[in-house]
Amino acid sequence: MTRQPLVARRAEGLLGSAVVATAPVAGGDIATATKLRLSDGSTALMKTLTQAPPGLFETEARGLRWLADSDGVAVPEVLAVDAECLILRWVEPGRNSGDAAAGFGRALAATHAAGAPSYGADEDGFIGRLPLPNRTAGSWAEFYAVRRVLPYLKLARDRGAVTAREATSVEAVVGRLPGLLPEEPPARLHGDLWNGNVLWGTDGRVSVIDPAAYGGHREVDLAMLALFGLPHLQRVLDAYDEATPLADGWADRVALHQLFPLLVHACLFGGGYGARAADAARRYA
Repeated sequence: MTRQPLVARRAEGLLGSAVVATAPVAGGDIATATKLRLSDGSTALMKTLTQAPPGLFETEARGLRWLADSDGVAVPEVLAVDAECLILRWVEPGRNSGDAAAGFGRALAATHAAGAPSYGADEDGFIGRLPLPNRTAGSWAEFYAVRRVLPYLKLARDRGAVTAREATSVEAVVGRLPGLLPEEPPARLHGDLWNGNVLWGTDGRVSVIDPAAYGGHREVDLAMLALFGLPHLQRVLDAYDEATPLADGWADRVALHQLFPLLVHACLFGGGYGARAADAARRYA
């Protein structure tokens, strides 16, 4: 590691301690990521984005702290945050294992069980680079329809990422959601729990990053884990179900709860995600 003076000085201003070395970190889709070595021997991750959308990093920090308060799944400690920067305790990446996956399943169950006051959150958030509406609703079916599926279906349609026929398929299942989605007390969700936001640490624990946290149905996080694949996913699910049994038929609703992330990806990346969302919706026609 070398030391980039401008980056180091910015971090030092937020942390109030010296930065002895810095190194770029690959993999960030939105922000620039830098590894920091601090004078006390610890390491940190610094994320920066000039002219970030207002509240982007503050919302991420708030979500991480809310998840940490559940005493469930591990999250990196928030060291400092401002409008264009977030500094987190570094998680040293290790290898995935079945035992770590089982521990993750139990920890995720505990986080979900910590609950939330309602479906939604006090403030809107972000999902990737997109705004995430979080105004509360009285039922999960209503919230999922009007805050998660329909806004991104409209945006994907406006961006040409969903055809009229595909949109019709999704809209058809929206009207049936009250009969398809069982009600449960709101769970404390990570909200963007895909494989890239799951870190396997050298300490044998699994940490999660980049949340889009809110109160919702716990099956959403599990459906997201399945969407893009996760090592030892079945071990995660088995341990989760042992700790907090899932509702009957939950596996049949995985594709239903994948509508939201598929539409988000259609908005962001186009490609075949709109068609995949329509295919998922047609399963419940």
